[in-house]
Amino acid sequence: MNINEVIHLLAQEYGVPQWHRHGEPISELIATILSQNTSDVNTGRAFSSLLASFDSWEAVAEGDVEHIAQAIRCGGLSQVKAARIKLILETISAERGCLELSFLGELPLPQAKAWLRQLPGVGPKTAGCVLLFSLGRPALPVDTHLYRVARKLGLIDSTVSVEQAHELLEHMVPLDAIYQFHLNMIEHGRRVCKARNPRCHQCIFQEDCPSSEVRNGGEGKFSRVGSRGA
Repeated sequence: MNINEVIHLLAQEYGVPQWHRHGEPISELIATILSQNTSDVNTGRAFSSLLASFDSWEAVAEGDVEHIAQAIRCGGLSQVKAARIKLILETISAERGCLELSFLGELPLPQAKAWLRQLPGVGPKTAGCVLLFSLGRPALPVDTHLYRVARKLGLIDSTVSVEQAHELLEHMVPLDAIYQFHLNMIEHGRRVCKARNPRCHQCIFQEDCPSSEVRNGGEGKFSRVGSRGA
């Protein structure tokens, strides 16, 4: 499918979200680490608990790993994430002399991505989240929903890895549409193009999607209904 058509149909269905800053860069970085392999609800709880347990990010960097793990236990994988968070904060402080990442907004985008990705445990998705959500840079994080929908629509080949998908999709999407594309593709993946039991009969792409069960006869008795339905 044509990427502009995908963006247009998603916007018709889910609207055009306007960018707003989700948090300052260090906070966005830590929140993204906490979000790994857990729900949004548990991420929020772990982040709030971490802030309540320490006075500042400097205090977290200087804190004991076990204390950090206790604070974020509700988010899952607490020991792994605690060690990673402490090491990331220590690395930033050692390299920059302070815990502050706003300078990434001034770097060329490839350099900003590379700087973040040299931090321990920071991959393309985490780097993209920091740059997009905190600094408004046109970096495209690819999560499991976005990756699945992009493959089903044929935007990327089935042999493309998640890591490769970041660069390939980012170069396809117009810079001013990356934020809305990211959010709307995730929304579509959560509501309609599910990993199990996809709701192809409700899908805005059913006529053109190469993976559509409706188009391919799997759900041919259904006609399209509004995708906001159950």
